[in-house]
Amino acid sequence: MFLKLFLIISLILIPKISFGHTDHYKNYKLIKMEIFRNDKLIGFSNFFFSAHNDILKVKNQLSITVSMFGSDIFKLESYGVEKYKNNKLISFESKTLQNDKEKFVNMRFDSKSNMFKIRGTSFTGEATTDNIVGNWWNHKLLSTNTQISPVSGSIKKQVVTFLGKETIELYGKRFDADHFKLQSMDMNLPKDKRLNFDIWIDKKNSIILKVVYSRMGLWEYRLKSFN
Repeated sequence: MFLKLFLIISLILIPKISFGHTDHYKNYKLIKMEIFRNDKLIGFSNFFFSAHNDILKVKNQLSITVSMFGSDIFKLESYGVEKYKNNKLISFESKTLQNDKEKFVNMRFDSKSNMFKIRGTSFTGEATTDNIVGNWWNHKLLSTNTQISPVSGSIKKQVVTFLGKETIELYGKRFDADHFKLQSMDMNLPKDKRLNFDIWIDKKNSIILKVVYSRMGLWEYRLKSFN
């Protein structure tokens, strides 16, 4: 009963979370994020932006290495490209190597069906256009109830809750931030499949500042710089 009440309240709050179009990202060239596990630097996730006429292209390079006792226990290398036309997602491709296991996503917008066509490691089929690719550059991830995994192509239903306004400090800079909780709509999913993120966003610049979650340690994505 409590879970149902929580989901109803959260869904009511979602329409109040308002963000603009992706068009303003045309003014950016690079967003750099560093990745920490238990406060130790283990990698980076960098987003490169290029705009030409009505097309916005976002490239992502991600690298993570977790080591223990001198041995690498987890490695992930990923490269992806999102393309937007007039603020609408028209394609996404990614290739990922996770502990020597290859994963991929190949997604295209089909104008005839007004649906996304997806081929991925975990899912092949159609998805509605309210889906957002789950990358940490796009604030619109907080204004939808469904996202597509950038690694495997799986579709994940989510609930976003606004927790309040906070002031946070990153790399010696202070930001006035809005704090959100992003969770799986289905709380019965296995923990390793469940979304459970705390996200801070600088609405002034429409930038995600920090993402925190717990999975075999405390993980943090921290915005290092943007221009």
